[in-house]
Amino acid sequence: MKKKFMMNLTIILAFMFLMIGCSTNNKQAEPPKEKAKPMNIQVMLDWVPNTNHTGLYVAKEKEWYQEQGLNVEIVQPSDGGGAAQMVAAGKAQFGISAQEEVTNARAQQIPIVSIAAIIQHNTSGFASPKEKNITTPKDFEGKNYGGWGAESEKAVIQSVMEKYNADFNKVKFLTVGDADFFTITKRDVDFEWIYYGWTGIDAELRKFPINYIELRQIAPELDYYTPVIITNETYIKEHPDIIKKFMEATSKGYEFAISNPEEAANILLKEVPGMNAELVKASQKWLSKKYQEDAPQWGIQKPEVWSNYAKWMADHKLIPSMIDVNKAFTNDFLPKK
Repeated sequence: MKKKFMMNLTIILAFMFLMIGCSTNNKQAEPPKEKAKPMNIQVMLDWVPNTNHTGLYVAKEKEWYQEQGLNVEIVQPSDGGGAAQMVAAGKAQFGISAQEEVTNARAQQIPIVSIAAIIQHNTSGFASPKEKNITTPKDFEGKNYGGWGAESEKAVIQSVMEKYNADFNKVKFLTVGDADFFTITKRDVDFEWIYYGWTGIDAELRKFPINYIELRQIAPELDYYTPVIITNETYIKEHPDIIKKFMEATSKGYEFAISNPEEAANILLKEVPGMNAELVKASQKWLSKKYQEDAPQWGIQKPEVWSNYAKWMADHKLIPSMIDVNKAFTNDFLPKK
């Protein structure tokens, strides 16, 4: 009996060792699992790289996009079309735009959607050399304005002049495009519409005295979001998970730029060689307080800001009718705080 038991035990142990060996061999024979390839994502800028875009470059350099499984390429617009057109056509997943452009697009049934406000308030306004003595919109009378020739520029200037009982017809409009502010105001024009975070800071560094009329202070209805990050409706329906991952990393990039403006500026300078380092660092420091400002978190957009500006555009015949602002923007893809 004991002998039989020992024989059975030997057979059982042999069988167990055989099974363990087979299991080990099977594991060794299994091919290693391939690591998921990162998804290629393209973000199209609205203009040449500048401090409005720093959060994107920070997220890329810190590999926060990579952590989300995204391979992000940041590109500049080409002659073939701007960011809004490329995003609407699905040729870029994300782009940098402005509330004005998105509102215009929505009025034309172009399905782009703003998913984050890069800067919480409008930081633009009218600037002129100090010696021109232009301190209110009333002083625009009899002056030359240099701009892009857009109807929206005329509508804004007419709107703010009316608040000061000024005669809009006494302004001469000159199309100067992207001519240098400091050169053109010495020669051909008296005032221009600028973004203080770049041209205004540049004036400070150059010790070039200017008078600056901040737009949102004289016309709260024109305190719209510029710039914003956009995608399109189809991409929202088909890839909401990718948008959330993109915004998770992008939010971290801008939050880092808010807390660490000097390091963020150095990252931008590294990623985009040839920029004016002094200007980038000064601009970054100034904008670090403007990205989020009084909002509970970076990127948040308020429905009343969209409604106020869309109504203003409709009232001034810049769009044929009021749009559904709830379709123009969403906060749904911002990280939950």
